[in-house]
Amino acid sequence: MRVLLSVLGVGVLLVAVLGWALSAPNTIPESALVGLEGDAEAGRKVFLAGGCASCHMETGDDADPTVLAGGRSLQSDFGTFYSPNISPDPEHGIGGWTQAEFINASLRGVSPDGQHYYPAFPYPSYARADPQDFADLHAYIMTLPADPTESRPHDLGFPFTIRRGLGLWKQLYLRDDWVITGDLSEAEARGRYLAEALSHCGECHTPRNLIGGLDHDRWFEGAPNPSGRGRIPAIVGSGFTWTEFDISAYLESGLTPDFDVVGGSMAAVVDNLRQLDKADLDAIAAYVIRAGE
Repeated sequence: MRVLLSVLGVGVLLVAVLGWALSAPNTIPESALVGLEGDAEAGRKVFLAGGCASCHMETGDDADPTVLAGGRSLQSDFGTFYSPNISPDPEHGIGGWTQAEFINASLRGVSPDGQHYYPAFPYPSYARADPQDFADLHAYIMTLPADPTESRPHDLGFPFTIRRGLGLWKQLYLRDDWVITGDLSEAEARGRYLAEALSHCGECHTPRNLIGGLDHDRWFEGAPNPSGRGRIPAIVGSGFTWTEFDISAYLESGLTPDFDVVGGSMAAVVDNLRQLDKADLDAIAAYVIRAGE
Protein backbone atom coordinates (compact mmCIF):
# COMPACT_ATOMS: atom_id res chain seq x y z
CA MET A 1 0.00 0.00 0.00
CA ARG A 2 2.79 2.39 0.86
CA VAL A 3 4.45 1.67 -2.46
CA LEU A 4 1.16 2.31 -4.29
CA LEU A 5 0.66 5.61 -2.45
CA SER A 6 4.21 6.64 -3.29
CA VAL A 7 3.68 5.85 -6.97
CA LEU A 8 0.41 7.80 -6.97
CA GLY A 9 2.11 10.71 -5.24
CA VAL A 10 4.87 10.79 -7.84
CA GLY A 11 2.27 10.60 -10.61
CA VAL A 12 0.29 13.51 -9.20
CA LEU A 13 3.49 15.53 -8.85
CA LEU A 14 4.50 14.83 -12.45
CA VAL A 15 1.05 15.85 -13.71
CA ALA A 16 1.22 19.05 -11.66
CA VAL A 17 4.68 19.89 -13.00
CA LEU A 18 3.58 19.17 -16.57
CA GLY A 19 0.44 21.28 -16.14
CA TRP A 20 2.46 24.15 -14.70
CA ALA A 21 4.89 24.00 -17.62
CA LEU A 22 2.15 23.82 -20.25
CA SER A 23 0.22 26.71 -18.69
CA ALA A 24 3.18 29.09 -18.65
CA PRO A 25 2.74 32.38 -20.55
CA ASN A 26 4.19 32.26 -24.06
CA THR A 27 5.31 35.60 -25.44
CA ILE A 28 6.90 36.89 -28.62
CA PRO A 29 10.62 37.39 -27.88
CA GLU A 30 11.66 41.04 -27.79
CA SER A 31 14.39 40.17 -30.28
CA ALA A 32 11.64 39.43 -32.84
CA LEU A 33 10.14 42.87 -32.27
CA VAL A 34 13.32 44.89 -32.53
CA GLY A 35 13.16 47.54 -35.22
CA LEU A 36 9.39 47.99 -35.22
CA GLU A 37 8.49 51.66 -35.28
CA GLY A 38 4.89 52.62 -34.67
CA ASP A 39 3.09 54.97 -37.03
CA ALA A 40 0.21 56.70 -35.24
CA GLU A 41 -1.64 57.58 -38.46
CA ALA A 42 -1.59 53.94 -39.57
CA GLY A 43 -2.49 52.94 -36.03
CA ARG A 44 -5.74 54.90 -36.23
CA LYS A 45 -6.92 52.57 -39.00
CA VAL A 46 -6.06 49.55 -36.86
CA PHE A 47 -7.93 51.20 -33.97
CA LEU A 48 -11.04 51.52 -36.15
CA ALA A 49 -10.79 48.05 -37.67
CA GLY A 50 -10.29 46.51 -34.24
CA GLY A 51 -13.21 48.38 -32.70
CA CYS A 52 -11.09 49.30 -29.68
CA ALA A 53 -13.34 52.17 -28.63
CA SER A 54 -16.44 49.97 -28.68
CA CYS A 55 -15.19 48.09 -25.61
CA HIS A 56 -12.73 50.45 -23.97
CA MET A 57 -14.19 53.97 -24.27
CA GLU A 58 -15.49 55.62 -21.14
CA THR A 59 -19.04 54.80 -20.07
CA GLY A 60 -21.97 57.19 -20.24
CA ASP A 61 -24.35 58.52 -22.87
CA ASP A 62 -21.93 61.25 -23.92
CA ALA A 63 -18.87 59.00 -23.94
CA ASP A 64 -15.87 60.21 -25.92
CA PRO A 65 -14.49 57.34 -28.08
CA THR A 66 -10.97 58.69 -27.66
CA VAL A 67 -11.08 58.37 -23.85
CA LEU A 68 -10.30 54.71 -23.25
CA ALA A 69 -11.20 54.58 -19.56
CA GLY A 70 -12.87 51.17 -19.77
CA GLY A 71 -15.54 49.86 -17.44
CA ARG A 72 -17.94 48.42 -20.01
CA SER A 73 -19.39 45.04 -19.12
CA LEU A 74 -19.43 41.82 -21.14
CA GLN A 75 -21.63 39.05 -19.80
CA SER A 76 -20.68 35.43 -20.38
CA ASP A 77 -21.35 31.92 -19.09
CA PHE A 78 -18.25 32.31 -16.92
CA GLY A 79 -19.14 35.62 -15.26
CA THR A 80 -19.03 39.29 -16.13
CA PHE A 81 -15.93 40.86 -17.61
CA TYR A 82 -15.20 44.60 -17.47
CA SER A 83 -13.02 46.26 -20.06
CA PRO A 84 -9.89 47.80 -18.54
CA ASN A 85 -8.52 51.30 -18.86
CA ILE A 86 -6.15 51.32 -21.86
CA SER A 87 -5.65 55.08 -21.99
CA PRO A 88 -2.08 56.46 -21.80
CA ASP A 89 -2.45 57.08 -18.05
CA PRO A 90 0.80 55.73 -16.53
CA GLU A 91 -0.81 54.38 -13.34
CA HIS A 92 -4.27 53.09 -14.23
CA GLY A 93 -3.88 52.78 -18.01
CA ILE A 94 -1.11 51.51 -20.28
CA GLY A 95 1.04 54.64 -20.37
CA GLY A 96 3.89 52.78 -18.70
CA TRP A 97 3.87 49.84 -21.10
CA THR A 98 6.56 49.33 -23.68
CA GLN A 99 5.66 48.65 -27.29
CA ALA A 100 6.73 45.02 -26.86
CA GLU A 101 4.52 44.62 -23.78
CA PHE A 102 1.55 46.04 -25.68
CA ILE A 103 2.12 43.67 -28.62
CA ASN A 104 2.40 40.64 -26.34
CA ALA A 105 -0.77 41.65 -24.50
CA SER A 106 -2.64 41.98 -27.80
CA LEU A 107 -1.27 39.02 -29.75
CA ARG A 108 -0.49 36.56 -26.96
CA GLY A 109 -2.84 37.60 -24.15
CA VAL A 110 -0.03 38.10 -21.63
CA SER A 111 0.17 41.10 -19.30
CA PRO A 112 3.42 42.99 -18.64
CA ASP A 113 3.71 41.17 -15.30
CA GLY A 114 3.32 37.75 -16.92
CA GLN A 115 -0.35 37.05 -16.18
CA HIS A 116 -2.75 35.53 -18.70
CA TYR A 117 -5.55 37.74 -19.96
CA TYR A 118 -9.02 36.31 -20.32
CA PRO A 119 -10.10 35.73 -23.93
CA ALA A 120 -12.95 38.21 -23.51
CA PHE A 121 -10.10 40.33 -24.89
CA PRO A 122 -10.02 39.00 -28.48
CA TYR A 123 -6.33 38.14 -28.60
CA PRO A 124 -7.16 34.70 -30.09
CA SER A 125 -8.07 36.65 -33.25
CA TYR A 126 -5.34 39.26 -32.93
CA ALA A 127 -2.82 36.40 -32.79
CA ARG A 128 -3.12 36.24 -36.58
CA ALA A 129 -2.17 39.90 -37.02
CA ASP A 130 1.10 41.44 -38.12
CA PRO A 131 2.98 42.81 -35.07
CA GLN A 132 3.64 45.98 -37.10
CA ASP A 133 -0.07 46.80 -37.00
CA PHE A 134 -0.03 46.64 -33.21
CA ALA A 135 3.13 48.72 -33.03
CA ASP A 136 1.17 51.29 -35.03
CA LEU A 137 -1.87 50.89 -32.75
CA HIS A 138 0.29 51.43 -29.68
CA ALA A 139 1.67 54.63 -31.21
CA TYR A 140 -1.86 55.88 -31.92
CA ILE A 141 -3.26 55.09 -28.46
CA MET A 142 -0.36 57.00 -26.91
CA THR A 143 -1.66 60.14 -28.67
CA LEU A 144 -5.09 59.89 -26.99
CA PRO A 145 -6.13 61.51 -23.68
CA ALA A 146 -4.90 59.91 -20.48
CA ASP A 147 -7.60 59.04 -17.95
CA PRO A 148 -6.99 58.15 -14.28
CA THR A 149 -10.01 55.84 -13.88
CA GLU A 150 -9.06 52.62 -12.11
CA SER A 151 -9.97 49.43 -13.97
CA ARG A 152 -12.86 47.49 -12.48
CA PRO A 153 -12.12 43.87 -11.50
CA HIS A 154 -13.97 41.10 -13.31
CA ASP A 155 -16.86 39.40 -11.53
CA LEU A 156 -15.99 35.71 -11.87
CA GLY A 157 -16.46 32.66 -9.70
CA PHE A 158 -14.06 29.83 -8.91
CA PRO A 159 -12.32 28.19 -10.75
CA PHE A 160 -12.34 30.91 -13.43
CA THR A 161 -10.47 33.22 -11.09
CA ILE A 162 -7.36 31.05 -11.54
CA ARG A 163 -5.65 32.75 -14.47
CA ARG A 164 -2.90 30.16 -14.75
CA GLY A 165 -5.45 27.72 -16.10
CA LEU A 166 -5.84 29.96 -19.15
CA GLY A 167 -2.44 28.75 -20.27
CA LEU A 168 -3.94 25.30 -20.85
CA TRP A 169 -6.89 26.90 -22.67
CA LYS A 170 -4.43 28.69 -24.92
CA GLN A 171 -2.74 25.39 -25.77
CA LEU A 172 -6.05 24.37 -27.34
CA TYR A 173 -7.38 27.57 -28.84
CA LEU A 174 -4.65 30.16 -29.35
CA ARG A 175 -3.61 29.71 -32.98
CA ASP A 176 -2.22 31.97 -35.67
CA ASP A 177 -3.32 30.00 -38.74
CA TRP A 178 -6.24 31.08 -40.92
CA VAL A 179 -9.69 29.56 -40.68
CA ILE A 180 -10.53 30.01 -44.36
CA THR A 181 -7.72 28.77 -46.58
CA GLY A 182 -7.20 28.01 -50.24
CA ASP A 183 -6.53 30.11 -53.29
CA LEU A 184 -7.93 33.50 -52.32
CA SER A 185 -8.03 36.59 -54.50
CA GLU A 186 -6.15 39.67 -53.35
CA ALA A 187 -9.40 41.22 -52.10
CA GLU A 188 -10.44 38.02 -50.29
CA ALA A 189 -7.03 37.75 -48.62
CA ARG A 190 -7.24 41.36 -47.44
CA GLY A 191 -10.77 40.74 -46.22
CA ARG A 192 -9.64 37.63 -44.37
CA TYR A 193 -6.94 39.60 -42.59
CA LEU A 194 -9.45 42.24 -41.54
CA ALA A 195 -12.27 39.83 -40.61
CA GLU A 196 -10.31 37.00 -38.99
CA ALA A 197 -7.61 39.11 -37.33
CA LEU A 198 -8.17 42.83 -36.77
CA SER A 199 -11.97 43.04 -36.75
CA HIS A 200 -12.31 39.63 -35.05
CA CYS A 201 -15.73 38.97 -36.61
CA GLY A 202 -15.65 35.30 -35.61
CA GLU A 203 -15.56 36.17 -31.92
CA CYS A 204 -19.25 37.10 -32.08
CA HIS A 205 -20.58 35.33 -35.17
CA THR A 206 -19.15 31.86 -34.40
CA PRO A 207 -20.51 29.50 -31.71
CA ARG A 208 -18.35 28.38 -28.80
CA ASN A 209 -17.97 25.10 -26.96
CA LEU A 210 -18.44 24.50 -23.24
CA ILE A 211 -15.06 25.99 -22.31
CA GLY A 212 -15.33 29.04 -24.53
CA GLY A 213 -13.33 27.93 -27.56
CA LEU A 214 -14.56 28.96 -30.99
CA ASP A 215 -15.95 26.12 -33.09
CA HIS A 216 -14.06 26.69 -36.33
CA ASP A 217 -16.11 23.98 -38.05
CA ARG A 218 -19.13 26.28 -37.67
CA TRP A 219 -17.40 29.49 -38.67
CA PHE A 220 -19.78 32.45 -38.94
CA GLU A 221 -22.87 30.25 -38.31
CA GLY A 222 -24.20 32.55 -35.59
CA ALA A 223 -24.11 32.29 -31.81
CA PRO A 224 -26.07 33.11 -28.67
CA ASN A 225 -25.80 36.73 -27.59
CA PRO A 226 -23.65 36.83 -24.42
CA SER A 227 -26.11 39.30 -22.93
CA GLY A 228 -28.82 36.64 -23.15
CA ARG A 229 -30.95 38.80 -25.43
CA GLY A 230 -31.51 37.28 -28.85
CA ARG A 231 -28.94 35.68 -31.09
CA ILE A 232 -26.04 36.98 -33.14
CA PRO A 233 -26.96 36.07 -36.71
CA ALA A 234 -25.26 33.70 -39.09
CA ILE A 235 -23.50 35.39 -41.99
CA VAL A 236 -23.04 32.20 -44.01
CA GLY A 237 -25.35 29.40 -45.07
CA SER A 238 -28.59 29.08 -46.98
CA GLY A 239 -30.40 31.57 -44.75
CA PHE A 240 -27.92 34.34 -45.49
CA THR A 241 -28.72 35.72 -48.93
CA TRP A 242 -26.80 39.02 -48.96
CA THR A 243 -24.50 39.80 -51.87
CA GLU A 244 -21.04 41.35 -51.72
CA PHE A 245 -22.65 44.68 -52.57
CA ASP A 246 -25.17 44.27 -49.73
CA ILE A 247 -22.46 43.51 -47.16
CA SER A 248 -20.19 46.37 -48.19
CA ALA A 249 -23.11 48.82 -48.31
CA TYR A 250 -24.23 47.69 -44.85
CA LEU A 251 -20.78 48.25 -43.38
CA GLU A 252 -20.67 51.70 -44.97
CA SER A 253 -24.22 52.92 -44.32
CA GLY A 254 -25.64 50.75 -41.54
CA LEU A 255 -28.62 49.88 -43.75
CA THR A 256 -29.63 46.32 -44.53
CA PRO A 257 -30.84 45.32 -48.02
CA ASP A 258 -34.39 45.71 -46.62
CA PHE A 259 -33.53 49.25 -45.43
CA ASP A 260 -33.60 48.27 -41.77
CA VAL A 261 -31.09 50.13 -39.58
CA VAL A 262 -28.20 48.44 -37.81
CA GLY A 263 -28.73 48.09 -34.07
CA GLY A 264 -27.27 46.59 -30.92
CA SER A 265 -23.55 46.12 -30.58
CA MET A 266 -23.21 45.95 -34.37
CA ALA A 267 -24.01 49.66 -34.58
CA ALA A 268 -20.67 50.47 -32.96
CA VAL A 269 -18.90 48.07 -35.33
CA VAL A 270 -20.38 49.87 -38.34
CA ASP A 271 -19.53 53.28 -36.85
CA ASN A 272 -15.90 52.18 -36.80
CA LEU A 273 -15.68 50.27 -40.07
CA ARG A 274 -17.41 52.94 -42.16
CA GLN A 275 -14.37 55.14 -41.51
CA LEU A 276 -12.07 52.70 -43.33
CA ASP A 277 -11.33 52.86 -47.04
CA LYS A 278 -14.16 51.59 -49.24
CA ALA A 279 -11.72 49.04 -50.65
CA ASP A 280 -11.41 47.49 -47.18
CA LEU A 281 -15.18 47.21 -46.81
CA ASP A 282 -15.37 45.59 -50.24
CA ALA A 283 -12.60 43.20 -49.18
CA ILE A 284 -14.48 42.16 -46.03
CA ALA A 285 -17.58 41.57 -48.14
CA ALA A 286 -15.63 39.45 -50.62
CA TYR A 287 -14.20 37.39 -47.77
CA VAL A 288 -17.57 36.80 -46.09
CA ILE A 289 -19.01 35.49 -49.36
CA ARG A 290 -15.95 33.25 -49.81
CA ALA A 291 -16.32 31.95 -46.24
CA GLY A 292 -19.85 30.87 -47.02
CA GLU A 293 -18.93 28.80 -50.06
